[in-house]
Order: sequence, then C-alpha cells, then structure tokens
Amino acid sequence: MPANQAASHHPPAIRTAGLALFLLTCLNLFNFIDRYVLPGVQPLIQREFRIDDARAGLLTSAFFFTYMIIAPLTGWLGDRLPRKPLIVAGALIWSAATLLTAFVHDYQTLLIRHAAVGIGEATFSIFAPALLSDFYPEEDRNKVLSIFYITIPVGGALGYLTGGLLGQHFGWRVPFYVAAAPGVIIALCFWLFVREPRRGTSDTLQATATRTSFVGLFRNPAYWTATLGLAMWTFSVGGISTWLPTFLTRFAGYSVAGAGLTAGEITAVDGLLATIAGGWIAQRWIKRNHRAFYLISGWGAMLAIPFAIAVFFGPLRLLLPGAYLAEFCLFLSTGPINAALVNSVAAPIRSTAISVNLFVIHALGDAFSPGLIGRISDATNLRIGLAATLVALVLSGIILFAGSRFAPHLPDLEAENSNS
Repeated sequence: MPANQAASHHPPAIRTAGLALFLLTCLNLFNFIDRYVLPGVQPLIQREFRIDDARAGLLTSAFFFTYMIIAPLTGWLGDRLPRKPLIVAGALIWSAATLLTAFVHDYQTLLIRHAAVGIGEATFSIFAPALLSDFYPEEDRNKVLSIFYITIPVGGALGYLTGGLLGQHFGWRVPFYVAAAPGVIIALCFWLFVREPRRGTSDTLQATATRTSFVGLFRNPAYWTATLGLAMWTFSVGGISTWLPTFLTRFAGYSVAGAGLTAGEITAVDGLLATIAGGWIAQRWIKRNHRAFYLISGWGAMLAIPFAIAVFFGPLRLLLPGAYLAEFCLFLSTGPINAALVNSVAAPIRSTAISVNLFVIHALGDAFSPGLIGRISDATNLRIGLAATLVALVLSGIILFAGSRFAPHLPDLEAENSNS
C-alpha cells in the first residue's frame, strides 16, 4: 500500500506526530542531563572516593558497557512489539536508577548505579528514533532527528551545569536527582496522549533484501559506513565530554563549578547552533546531492581536528576559542548522520538496526574511550590521553566520505527536483 494511502488509515496517529516529537525530545533532554551530570561532579567523586583517573573513567565506561549489551537484546523486541510501552518502561527504569544515587556511599555501588542507568537509556535510544521514523517520511527525518538530537548538546550542557554548580554547593549526589521526576512525568504524558502509527507507514524507499532482513543488514554498505563513521565520532565526543571539565580544572586553573559552567556553555552554544546549522545545510544540500547526509558529517569530523589540537596542545589563550570551534564542527553532523542511519534500512528491521548500531558505536566508541584516555593520562598526562580522540576523528571522516557513494536516492526529492 502506498505510504500516503497507509497514512490516511491512521489519522489519529499522524495528528499526534508533533506531540510525539515534542515529548520524545523532552525525554531525551533529561536522558542526557542525567548522563552528563557525572562529568560535572567527577572531581568531587574522585576526591571523596580517592580514585585515580582510570577508575573515574571506568564509571562512564560501565554505563556504556551496559548500554551496548542491552541494546541488541531490546532491538529485536522493538521490531515485534509496540514501541510506546517499551519507551515508557525505559524512561521509568533510568529515572528509578537516578534516585538510587541517595544510597551510594562507595565507589563499587556508584559503578553499579551508573551501569544500571544504561539499561533504561538503551531501550529509549533504540525505540524513540524508530518510532519517529514511522511518523515522518525519509526526506523529513533529517529535520526531525536534528530536533530530537539537539538534546545531546543541550542536555549535556545542563548536565555539566547542574553537576558543577549544585555539586560544589550541595554535594555531588544532589544533581543526580534533577532528571528523575521530570522523566517520570513526561513518560506518563507520552503514554496517555500519543498514538503509535503503523510500522512502515511513512517509508517510500524500495524494500530490498538488504534493507528489510537481519541477514541483509550485514551486506548493507550504507548502513555500515554510517555506523562505523558514527562510532569513531562517538569515541571522540564521548572521551572529550567526559574529560573536558577535568581538563579545565587541571590545565586552566578552573574551579569545579567554573569548569562545569564553561564546559556547559561551550556544549550548549555550539550544540544548539551547530545542530541547527548542520540540519539546515543538509536539508538544502540533499535536494541537489543524495550524498549530503554523509558528506556534511565527514566534513564536520575533519574540520574539528585543527581546533581540537589547539585546545589540547596550544597556548592557554587558544583553549576557549579552539573548544568553541571544535565542538561546533563536531555537532554539525548530529541530524544528518542519524538521518542517514534510519534511511539506510526499512521499517521491518529498523529497531534491530538501531540496536546493532548502538552496540557498535559504543563498543568501538565511548564505552572504552573515557577509560582509555584515563589510563593514558595516568601513564603520561591528560593532554596526551585526549590526543587519542584526534585519530578517531580522522577515521570518522575517511569512513563517511567513502560511504557517501552508498547513500540511497530519495524518490520524493528526486520527483520534486524533476518537477521544478
């Protein structure tokens, strides 16, 4: 059945598309606030539990190890069961784990708590973009996912700010409570007011074997180049975001609150502006070049490298300008790379594909980059540790440029161009 005919059979679901996008974006915001509180209070945790950089980095790594292990198990469910109850369950799980911070009084318990948060966040991160893809057609997914994923930098910034400011004045446990109650309230609103559309309602690309089966997924170059390019990007961003506040306190003389505030400002300003700019550029470019989603992501990774070098190894006067420019370049790809990913597969395996993607990008990316950077830092210094992210950015750019030739042609945009 054509997509427009299918949509007409589900008008209540289509009418709630905007509400679904709003509520899922709000949930994702608190998802990332909770995730980035830890880097904001990390120096305080290290001081209380007397742990070195390697063990501090392991806290973030433990979260992502859980996250990536749970992802493949839950992705299968998302292609066979309604996504709405699974999304609500994930939000409730991570909110409950956040509240358990009140009972943490040793490093091992904190490690378990932070790992448990990954269970809830993994389920949400799989099902939310898959569900949004059924509300919106391929040519609109870059815009929609740019909105949805703008919460990465904004939530990260608020997490830094909440952790640094509240942590310094009220203790490091207090900031973790911020994400708990709002997550529960938004999840309940989503349950009550959003209707789930029929799976595949908005797809228009041809349903080939490589796009519709699990076996075919492993022979899908558009999917794998997007995934591996994103994995290298994730290695860099995960490592930098975990250690940036500590880097500012150690090499630039910032207080814990000042480092959290500065890292939060950089992430919020750059993430907001760059995600909007990247989504806007990609939306215009895709009308002339079907490779645009891959190309803008590759250029973003490459352009960030010289500015990151200035931050890690340059004089102090270049630290802040370099950080602003580097993060701006990195966040240009937020919407385009995720649009490339969901467009590379069809609805029957989209949740599974996203779950495999999450496993790969965290297994090769931020599941171990914070710990690796911490180990290198203990052996040398934090500047050298952070240099590992530069290698990953080079690889990300190369993979995405190579993968652009596998980008699918979008039928609706081609028809629009032929008629104009």
